[in-house]
Amino acid sequence: MDPLYEILAPYFEPDASTSTRPIPNNASATNYLSRLSTLSLSDLTTTEPASLLHAAQSHVRNLQALSKRSHKAVISSAGHLEKLRDLIPAFGTGADGLQHDLPALETAASKFAQKYDRSNDNEVLDRRKRAMLLAKNVDRVSDVLELPTLLSSAVAAAQNASMTAGASSSTTSYASALDLHAHIKRLHTLYPRSELISNVAKQGDTEIQNLTSILMGTLQSPSLKLASAMRTIGWLRRVAPELTESNGHPAFAPLSTKSFVVSTKQQGDDGALGTLFLLCRLRTLHVTLEALEPLRELAEQEPSTSSGSQSERYLKRYVEIFREQSFNIVSMYKSIFPGGLPMAEASDGTAVGNYDMASQPSPLASFTLHLAEMLIAALHQYMPSITDRSARESLLTQVLYCAGSLGRLGADFGMLLAMLEEELALASESTAIDGEPEWAAVMKKHRIQAGRLEVLARGVGTGVRKSSLDVHSPSSPVSAGG
Repeated sequence: MDPLYEILAPYFEPDASTSTRPIPNNASATNYLSRLSTLSLSDLTTTEPASLLHAAQSHVRNLQALSKRSHKAVISSAGHLEKLRDLIPAFGTGADGLQHDLPALETAASKFAQKYDRSNDNEVLDRRKRAMLLAKNVDRVSDVLELPTLLSSAVAAAQNASMTAGASSSTTSYASALDLHAHIKRLHTLYPRSELISNVAKQGDTEIQNLTSILMGTLQSPSLKLASAMRTIGWLRRVAPELTESNGHPAFAPLSTKSFVVSTKQQGDDGALGTLFLLCRLRTLHVTLEALEPLRELAEQEPSTSSGSQSERYLKRYVEIFREQSFNIVSMYKSIFPGGLPMAEASDGTAVGNYDMASQPSPLASFTLHLAEMLIAALHQYMPSITDRSARESLLTQVLYCAGSLGRLGADFGMLLAMLEEELALASESTAIDGEPEWAAVMKKHRIQAGRLEVLARGVGTGVRKSSLDVHSPSSPVSAGG
């Protein structure tokens, strides 16, 4: 095709944009020259100009359509092409800077990899691991932190239930509190080194102590019944198991009076619960007796020349309350703690005399002795003010009934009246009856009257059986409790 190109070259018009002629090795030029070589002379002079014109017009229409359709892209491309002249040098400068900074970056990356390598111990990684573990178990930690609050709510509900005397609700509250405390103790056993669990356990112990205080307050209720007392002692066994441990009781002194038929030795040991029960009920007894404070003040202000009527009123009311409360306390103790009762007195009376110092004394023995001492102390203080013989006899008879009431429970202290009379010097001529001490005469009358009441209660001699409630004594009423 080169000769044909050389022949036609002088007739080519230069390109308006480049001012150059077509290159012979151009693909389009080569194809066209190859096509020209296949045409005849007539075709070259007749049809080829029209074909070229048609092709030119077609290209113009295509260019117009392309410019209309893509003029925005063409303009944008042209603008970017203009900017490319500035971007290429900037890119080269940045590449040079990156090449300069790559060694420092590689060194820093190597140090970071060595610092946070999982194969080595790293405090930062450990801290992050703990933080991630805490984030995953935040719900469980929240539940653990809420345990003291839940326990406090259960204790408060138990306190409200005990104040409103709701047995079922209080039982549910106590059970919930014990379950929560058991769960806390289990967690503390599983995780003894956890500071969080230790703090939760301390708060739980504090709430359980509050629950123990609430139960002890229930034992001090003036209207405490046997069923409520047994439930309360049962909850105390679970709430405060350390109270049931056999750590021994204080060494109470043995009794020195054989008429007091209770031995200091006990059959079993229920820990300190028995002593706690007796102390709570003793406080209730003191609070009840404090209600007689106005009568006591009148008795103390009574002049020595009077017959002692105020002292008599105070002592009679004192003995009535003492008799009722002491019988209830001892009877409830024997029902709740059957294993902690004193042993029966030996036939030869050596159980008190041959006291074994190694054995643990029964709290009931010391408690009943303390009750007798309380009553004797009150009599010792106010009996000298009573000068009327019938009033003294009535009061002593009432005391004997009280002693007999406790005697049914194994704690008769009637013979202590003899010691009281010796201390008060009542066995003088002015108080003696037919040459015998006043207390002996009163005791004889009391035995005779008690025998008659027993005969009437059994229906002997009348053929009709009567209960003890059908027999009334104006000076010494016999109650159902003794």
